[in-house]
Amino acid sequence: MRTLILSGGIRHDFADNAAALAGQLAMDGFDSDIETDIEAGLARLEGGGYALLTVMALRWRMEGNPKYAPHREEWAFSLSPEGRARLGGFVRGGGGLFGLHTACLCFDDWAEWRDILGGVWIWGRSWHPPLGPVSVARTAEDHPLTAGLAGFDFVDEVYSGLSLADGVRPLLEARAGKGGPAEPVLWTHRYGRGRVVFDALGHDRASIEHETHAEIVRRAAFWAAGGRSGKDDARSLRGSGWDGDLEEMRAASPLPDEKSPDSNR
Repeated sequence: MRTLILSGGIRHDFADNAAALAGQLAMDGFDSDIETDIEAGLARLEGGGYALLTVMALRWRMEGNPKYAPHREEWAFSLSPEGRARLGGFVRGGGGLFGLHTACLCFDDWAEWRDILGGVWIWGRSWHPPLGPVSVARTAEDHPLTAGLAGFDFVDEVYSGLSLADGVRPLLEARAGKGGPAEPVLWTHRYGRGRVVFDALGHDRASIEHETHAEIVRRAAFWAAGGRSGKDDARSLRGSGWDGDLEEMRAASPLPDEKSPDSNR
């Protein structure tokens, strides 16, 4: 399978993060193309061949707060109507979408992005504590992405006060420090015929490569892409206690065109 990784932005080492992510996905048979030109990357979708679009970028208009002024010339961004049509059309048509960490901050002037991704950062309201110790736990929702996994502790950022779309049921919650409020950090979503996963964790390579989080990242990409790869990649779903198979995964989480009752479109 092939994935297109859209990357780039400020305050994160996106080049290293994208390389780390591509390395993890390669373990389950993904070939990754990394693109920092968002518009050019989305244009590549029209050529076909991609099972998954991965957004791990930090691109928004950068309006208001003067602390972003030094970065605006290079990084301020508003997705064009053509780009919006390409991204939305890819997912509605059955392409997978995997949003990682800063994806929820992107495209702040595009209301449909919340419907597509399942939740977004609200500038002026959402926030996060400093990078530091984080405790992650499963919610009561059952899903192949988290089957057999225990909670874990590591270092990351916990995005807080996100705006979730109707019907989104988080699979993981995280708390920053000791006793902080639980915030949703992983969910699945349907948009048209496409599967969507958003993982709010993944600030840096250490987070992406953390043993348990890396397992979740690989499962997320594989599930969003439809779980169809032409070879047995079930190992990515069996780690940490998962003992099912791909057909069981598909039956547990059918695609919208298989008449899933919770399909959004």
